[in-house]
Amino acid sequence: MSLTREAVEKIAHLARLSIAETEMPVYVTSLSSIVDFVDELSRIDTGAVEPMAHPLDGQHQRLRPDVVSEADHRDRYQANAPSVQAGLYVVPRVIE
Repeated sequence: MSLTREAVEKIAHLARLSIAETEMPVYVTSLSSIVDFVDELSRIDTGAVEPMAHPLDGQHQRLRPDVVSEADHRDRYQANAPSVQAGLYVVPRVIE
C-alpha cells in the first residue's frame, strides 16, 4: 500500500508537523516503505510461534516478591489537603 501525497499531508497536519515542499517527496517515499513493511509483517503466519518469555535462551526475568515495601502514609499526606472526604481529595468542580 503506497501512501499518496495527500495522505502524508493529512498525517502531517494531524501530527502538527510542518513539512517543507522540497521534503515532501522524501516523506511520501519513506512513509510508504514503512507502511509496506508493516503490511508485509502482518501477512506472516505466526500461529505456530511460541511466545517468548525472554529473547535469549536460558535467560529468565528476575521478579521481586510481591510484598508491601512501604508504609501507608495517606492520612499524613491528606492532612495538608484543603478538603478531604472519605479518603479522597475534594477539588472544585471545573465542568458544570
